[in-house]
Amino acid sequence: MSFKPRFEPSEVTLLRLLNARMELAEKDKQRYQRLVKGFEGEVMFDALTEKLQCRSNILNELLLESNGSKFQIDSLIMTQEPLCLFEVKNYEGDFYFKNDRFYMLAKKEKEIKNPLLQLERCESLLRQLLQNLGVSIPIEAYVVFINPQFQLYQAPLNKPIIYPNQLPRFMEKFDKRPSQLNGFHKKLADQLVSMHQTELPYGKLPGYDFARLKKGMTCAPCGSLQTIVADRNLVCEVCGHMEEIDHAILRSVVELKLLFPDMKITTGVVYEWCGVVGSIKTIRRVLMQNYSAIGKKEYSFINLK
Repeated sequence: MSFKPRFEPSEVTLLRLLNARMELAEKDKQRYQRLVKGFEGEVMFDALTEKLQCRSNILNELLLESNGSKFQIDSLIMTQEPLCLFEVKNYEGDFYFKNDRFYMLAKKEKEIKNPLLQLERCESLLRQLLQNLGVSIPIEAYVVFINPQFQLYQAPLNKPIIYPNQLPRFMEKFDKRPSQLNGFHKKLADQLVSMHQTELPYGKLPGYDFARLKKGMTCAPCGSLQTIVADRNLVCEVCGHMEEIDHAILRSVVELKLLFPDMKITTGVVYEWCGVVGSIKTIRRVLMQNYSAIGKKEYSFINLK
């Protein structure tokens, strides 16, 4: 069972919002695309682990610290024994392995980060963390290449790698493991979740400010700013999605607070941010119905109820 679910990383969310409202530099676009692809791969792996019937606690997306070093776990499956640690990679295309290094075949021997070294570091720090907690339990660690379009030439035979075509057999075999969980496993899972850290990604983002960002209301499914208000609905002119206007306004307030966590939210600010809403009275009504107001009328500061 999923003991700690996975959510879209906050950096992905913020870059997605910025991508709709400004022209990202090429390096920021590439980073955004890499982060999205990585998250999509992890979600693909989740779809497999969620089908497991053996007794287990599944902890996704943990950011932990051990002896002053931070490390991220993509997926940790806790069975009776062992703990199974997974580093998930959504690489696509042709790669090759040479002298303990990974290279992209199509880019003239461009070396990429070695996921085996990432896994080794993560496993070592997790083991140290467990030792500090006084916990002794075996760990199995694997790199999972989840994308069916991934190919590794000169693949090593003695490395803890699971390739796309091996995943069905691996999961089937994994599901047959005898496993009984008890209070020890519940306590350990609770401890690890309580130690999970949340990092604010604002320092990694490109520079932006309220005045220079495009105004309007994004389409929830496709992210487009090409939206209009018609019959109390927000309508996307790209994909045709319709959303009740009150809900769209509240979603826009959430986006505004994510991008500008220190900004005082007023009726006027939200009206300017939403852009396509013709009446400031509509904005004020929605805010007053869902938030607590401090001050008067359109100059009110809005706090969550």
